[in-house]
Amino acid sequence: MTDTNIADEHRRAFNALTSGQCENFCLFSCTANGHPAAAIDAVTIQPPGDGTGEDEYLISPLFVSVGPGIALADHDGPKA
Repeated sequence: MTDTNIADEHRRAFNALTSGQCENFCLFSCTANGHPAAAIDAVTIQPPGDGTGEDEYLISPLFVSVGPGIALADHDGPKA
């Protein structure tokens, strides 16, 4: 069994959020598995590539809120 589910990309996202060096984050209302949720997202601008001349905003979820249907537990099983 692994000691952690925290991947390098999770660490990078967390460090970017907590460092104060990046300002391209938003709190986004969404659903997770059909249930109301909120997500912390990175927002980047994709330059136009389709000839319209309009930038496209890309929203990449980093972390999703814990809702009533999600129970957190540590690796040994007890609820966190």
